[in-house]
Amino acid sequence: MHLRWDRGAAATPHGQLFFFAEFLAASGVFESWVSACPLAYRSSHAPDKRDVLGTLMLGLLAGYRRYAHITALRGDAVAAQALGMSKVLSEDALRRALERIDESASAAWMRPALMQSVALRA
Repeated sequence: MHLRWDRGAAATPHGQLFFFAEFLAASGVFESWVSACPLAYRSSHAPDKRDVLGTLMLGLLAGYRRYAHITALRGDAVAAQALGMSKVLSEDALRRALERIDESASAAWMRPALMQSVALRA
């Protein structure tokens, strides 16, 4: 990956998280994680699964440990673009979305993703 500064481009207030978000997107890790997620909605007004998980990921990359801190990401369109998101969700929308995922389905989704992230590659 090469980096080139564009002084006229939009900036993110969360600096370094953009680089890791770009890595997740370019490597396909984020896409695999999103597509395997058991979150499903029936309503056409529900948020996109990518926006839900992207909001969670951006919060984690920014070092946030509480849902309330997600509000600080709401205006960061630059970081959201790196993960192909259409918007950053509110803390309440994120909380409600994650509550929809069954606990056993969540473990079946996250366990392989976690193991893949630490597996040795030849």
